[in-house]
Amino acid sequence: MAISRDKKQALVAEIEQLLKNSKAVASATFAGITVKDMQELRKLARENNVTVKVVKNRLVKVAMKSVDHLKDVDASVLHGQLIYAFSSEDEVAAAQVLGKFAKENTQMELVGAFMSDGTVMDAATVKTLAELPSKDQLIGQIVETLLSPLHGITGGLTNEDLEFRKATN
Repeated sequence: MAISRDKKQALVAEIEQLLKNSKAVASATFAGITVKDMQELRKLARENNVTVKVVKNRLVKVAMKSVDHLKDVDASVLHGQLIYAFSSEDEVAAAQVLGKFAKENTQMELVGAFMSDGTVMDAATVKTLAELPSKDQLIGQIVETLLSPLHGITGGLTNEDLEFRKATN
């Protein structure tokens, strides 16, 4: 069923706004994914502050031409039935959501992504990006690394204190 011209224009405006506000947009094929699985993907996306949309590629290309940093982007990889993940908070969240879902659902295949600066990524790069730890995990790892010497010192002092107490008793 074809959608009306007004609905198409509203959809293009919505996609254009998502593109302007997104730090990254990842896309993947979704042929063969059940409705139940799509609901799981949408739930996973909501939990990670990612917006997931199934939109005709032609409408996405029209919206891209209206966004300054994307008007010169090569959109030739956008063909077939694609689902788009938009992330306005984290550069890797969109790829991670689609990548995590694709691991569990082999029918889904990552196609590519483009960043807010106009950088285009191929499927292999998006897969690598999807495997990176999240921003919060990276921050936690850095904090853990920075605190490890402090934990080592306090642990050592605690052990010496226990040994001293044993020796004096």
